[in-house]
Amino acid sequence: MSNFSPQSLHDLDLSTLRGVLAADGVNPHHAAALWRALHREGLPGREALLASSFLPPLHRWIETSVGEGKRWFLDAPEPVEEIPSTDGLTRKFLLRLADGQTVETVLMGYEGRHTVCLSTQAGCAMGCVFCATGQMGFVRHLRPGEIVAQVHHARRVLRSLEPGKRVRNLVLMGMGEPLHNYEAVMQALGIISDTRGIAIGPARIAISTVGVVPGIRRLAEEGCPYRLAVSLHGSSEEERGALVPVSKRWPLAELMAACRDYGRDTGKRIFFEWTLIEGKNDSPETAARLAALLQGMDAHVNLIPLNPTQGYGGAESHPESARRFQKVLREAGFPCTFRQRRGIDVEAGCGMLRRVAGRS
Repeated sequence: MSNFSPQSLHDLDLSTLRGVLAADGVNPHHAAALWRALHREGLPGREALLASSFLPPLHRWIETSVGEGKRWFLDAPEPVEEIPSTDGLTRKFLLRLADGQTVETVLMGYEGRHTVCLSTQAGCAMGCVFCATGQMGFVRHLRPGEIVAQVHHARRVLRSLEPGKRVRNLVLMGMGEPLHNYEAVMQALGIISDTRGIAIGPARIAISTVGVVPGIRRLAEEGCPYRLAVSLHGSSEEERGALVPVSKRWPLAELMAACRDYGRDTGKRIFFEWTLIEGKNDSPETAARLAALLQGMDAHVNLIPLNPTQGYGGAESHPESARRFQKVLREAGFPCTFRQRRGIDVEAGCGMLRRVAGRS
């Protein structure tokens, strides 16, 4: 009977990988070659590793230590479904993880760049009423390797479609609340941003949170280099509480204090996400309250028209209401833009990810 629990090589940073090899009697300098294969080249599995021109000690270690029934495995999620949008720029992937859980990942093309929207959990515990992931509830956290593997899958697809193109930006705005899975997310982003591997710069990575205050404060304390986006959606306790149940745990005043401290301590701009819902949070009065909340902060407001989900009956704001909302914020001195919508026809837009095959 096996006395070990298999672990994923994709969970490991380069320093830890060196230690693993050294513990097995393999010179740790071989870790650099294995790391390049795993993360720069993004080789998809054990057979691809064994076909590589590794030196014999590393080749033997992979043969004896990596694979089914062995101590180490590779995160290589099975693509269940790939749905291209009619916009010609967006592809949504439903990926099955090793335990059968599924998550959705989105590859988006923009002028001069490609962005991947990553999931950090299967489901979500935050319960935002207009979000399909929130409506399905929380299943489990993703491991670092399961987050990293989504990037590798998107990179392989992009290379096959547009050779020479690369993923340049990441947004952690897919399924799940990143700051609810803080340790795994930070470990994954360390691997993703390592210049010896995938090498997506921290300034090109955005972490979106619905307002997990301890996580925001920890980001500031630890000097994390990634961009922060806060999903606000309400400028009073009542308004926000009707849309974002987690505000009962971290009230608006507490959240804004954490954001203000984050901006002061890091010197970084915060991006505030605002889903515009007709008659709920799109009035000029709401916009004026939001401007007052943001006074003195380096803030940019991203306005997002509500995307339809089966579990919420609200409607997106009328264009005239949305323009009035934007005008109030701009006149108060805040940059305020509408997010470019991508993949709405294949349920790949903000708040639409739900991990169900065959519905699009």
